[in-house]
Amino acid sequence: MTAIDISSTTGLIAMGLLTLNILLGLLLSTNYNPVRRWPHRKIEIFKLHNWTGYIALGVAFLHPLLLLFSSTAGFHPLDIALPLWSPQQRNYNVLGALAFYLTAFVVVTSYFRPRLGSRIWKKLHYTAYAAALLFFSHGILIDPNLKGQPPDLLDGEKLLVEFCAVLVIAGTILRIRYRKPKPVRS
Repeated sequence: MTAIDISSTTGLIAMGLLTLNILLGLLLSTNYNPVRRWPHRKIEIFKLHNWTGYIALGVAFLHPLLLLFSSTAGFHPLDIALPLWSPQQRNYNVLGALAFYLTAFVVVTSYFRPRLGSRIWKKLHYTAYAAALLFFSHGILIDPNLKGQPPDLLDGEKLLVEFCAVLVIAGTILRIRYRKPKPVRS
């Protein structure tokens, strides 16, 4: 396996973790109780949501760093931090970097949630959807071999990214469709 292959696999792991994280967040927003409903046991969804976010951010951080160890990719540390001049697939790398920075923003603001207050924090937390859109776009459009080839949407890696995107879209639609009505203030 090359550094590019390992980076690609790491990106897919980050994608899976971020998908799980968003789905857990959607469950949290519904006050889902795993004791009363499936799986009928105590699971601390909030802790699981936080930890998948932290781990996903770490894996997403590692994903481009691995390209520094490739003899063929030609990436330098500045290309990772600010991929505007990256040697390969510049626009798609910018999407990935923006997604990472937005995800980092969501994680950092979650850490400051008690200081920010729930209302402000919640509005900032919606940034996760923009990050997801960028992550999915990056994952679908980029050539995993960094050769600039057009995306093969039926490739196994692309299908995994597409499946993750469909899960998040479906979960979001279900969450919106079955939200509780807000109480009427008198």
